[in-house]
Amino acid sequence: MFTPITILIALIAISIILIVILIVHPSVTATRGGKILAFVAILVLPIVSGGFGVSEHLQRSKTTEFCLSCHVMEDYGKSLHIDDRSFIPAVHYQNNLVPRENACFTCHTDYTMYGDFNAKLRGLKHVYVQYLGKPAQPIKLYTPYNNRECLHCHQGSRSFEENETHTKEPDRLQKMKMNQLSCSTTDCHNIVHRVDQLKDQTFWKEAGK
Repeated sequence: MFTPITILIALIAISIILIVILIVHPSVTATRGGKILAFVAILVLPIVSGGFGVSEHLQRSKTTEFCLSCHVMEDYGKSLHIDDRSFIPAVHYQNNLVPRENACFTCHTDYTMYGDFNAKLRGLKHVYVQYLGKPAQPIKLYTPYNNRECLHCHQGSRSFEENETHTKEPDRLQKMKMNQLSCSTTDCHNIVHRVDQLKDQTFWKEAGK
């Protein structure tokens, strides 16, 4: 079965072979077919290979495995397995409230028109800091967490709309939807990764692992 990586390698290999043929036998370009071959080898295949490679990398960069591959993120990965329902990332990850294979990206992208693009720009900065700089400690969000990211999944769900805490005040739910009352900085959902508390926690183990 072909994987994206094998397809990319095949495209690059074909491009290299064709370019070598053109270098060794430049007379090939004297014919119309040779000119088409040169156009494909020098322009089309490199562009297709580059575009395919970028697309594949962007998809891979959304994975939890990719996000946690940096040493500085190891403790954040461990926090997803804390056996305590009060830890928001852990309860979402363990109960498949977010897809485990894309857990980090699902919660840390911006659900706006250019959200994915902005997330990728931040990701490039993270890679730069990881290899050429020094990650700040403790790691902090660039901006306060926007309710928009929570509402992307929770808005409209019965458990959210009819929650007793959310509806005990007439305008409380509306304030949350308008981002006037933060979901994550109040006493309700303010326990997130808390990597400084890992040593005091017990951890959940996935079945079969």
